[in-house]
Amino acid sequence: MHNGLDNYTYLTSAPIHRVILTMAVPTIISMLVTNLYNMADTFFVGKINTQATAAVGVVFSLMFFVQSFGFFFGHGSGNYIARELGAKRHQNAETMAANGVVLSFLTGLVIMLLGWLFLTPLAKCLGYTPTILPYTERYLGIVLLGAPFLTCSLTMNNQLRLQGNAKYAMYGIVTGALLNILLDPLFIFVFDLGIAGAAIATVIGQISSAIILLIMTHHGENIPVHLNNVCLSWQAFKEIFYGGSPSLNRQGMMCVSTILLNTMAAHYGDAAIAGMSIVNRCIMFIMAVVIGLGQGFQPLCGFCYGAKKYERLKQAFWFTVKLGTVFLLGCSFTGWIFSSEVIGWFRNDADVIAKGIPALRWQLSSLPLNAFVMASNMLAQTCRMPWRANLLAMSRNGLFFIPAILILPHFFGYMGVAASQSASDICAFMLTTVVMHYTLKSLSNNP
Repeated sequence: MHNGLDNYTYLTSAPIHRVILTMAVPTIISMLVTNLYNMADTFFVGKINTQATAAVGVVFSLMFFVQSFGFFFGHGSGNYIARELGAKRHQNAETMAANGVVLSFLTGLVIMLLGWLFLTPLAKCLGYTPTILPYTERYLGIVLLGAPFLTCSLTMNNQLRLQGNAKYAMYGIVTGALLNILLDPLFIFVFDLGIAGAAIATVIGQISSAIILLIMTHHGENIPVHLNNVCLSWQAFKEIFYGGSPSLNRQGMMCVSTILLNTMAAHYGDAAIAGMSIVNRCIMFIMAVVIGLGQGFQPLCGFCYGAKKYERLKQAFWFTVKLGTVFLLGCSFTGWIFSSEVIGWFRNDADVIAKGIPALRWQLSSLPLNAFVMASNMLAQTCRMPWRANLLAMSRNGLFFIPAILILPHFFGYMGVAASQSASDICAFMLTTVVMHYTLKSLSNNP
């Protein structure tokens, strides 16, 4: 309840800025803390050596792959739930919540088993040097244990958020993340487990998040997850696919692009991989705020689309874009000035800092364009426009990044590696401008 209003009334009639910020703040906190514990792994492992830092960065690319299925089932089922609640079809929402969580857990289980079966070939595929490989295998073998709980917790987190109950979603994610941060130094240094300690802390955090989020689904106005509501059907999977495939594409492309980035950076040594790993964590931490803001927009978007309040939907979209762009401009300016200090905070190694500075500055130069790209992708995804949503989801880390990372280094060496993401951002922004021109026009023409 929000000031005495039920979720439907609040999301479809309360002032837009208040709704988005109320929904966004818990999500932003969740995103920041989640990224903070990813950064904590990098920070604490960075105290071991450069190879361990690089290994965590290499395995992080696989985590994008695992997360992609959590987001696929979470956004797919969650967007459907938001539209059904907007149209006041409560039972459909309950069935979809159970379907999404069960399918997500089973998928995580399959990933875990396949990962163990092909551990060494997988570790080699992620981008490696012979000195990094032993650390990668050790870290990856343990982290895979958490795959079913990671996919499951991301699914429930997004279901809760898209129902307009981001506060409950925050409790589970933040608790697991803080637990990981606290356990990292204990396992790594006190118990002297090294990189394996960081992996164990991560898995414990993921299991804790999944348990807490399952409990949260039974509180307040949330749609409870009950196994007796599971009713798997082709129609249910089709709805999940329409709403979730952009997330699968976006995260999947992020996995592929990170592997390619690590592979290309490997030509320039362990320090280059470590530097790129640090830069990626920093950019993701900044983007977490914009993604959280966009996810604050999504429940309003879903409810208003279901209730056919298209003008309100568009006003909310532009509010999200403007606020996100202003924030990213501020971060880019600050990060450019203090780029050396940012890299050095994670790994105080002259070679790592030298490789990290140009990569960070290139990415910061195009970062403000991403508020528009991200919000546009979320609008298309929530409003069940699968082809447009998938095209936008693939653009930044797939459609444009993959050619850039394969071509630019041949002409500009390491600087080409560093500039690839920035080149991709500019192209993705141009494509999004064209797609959104027609998308917003089609919403204007809706009766």
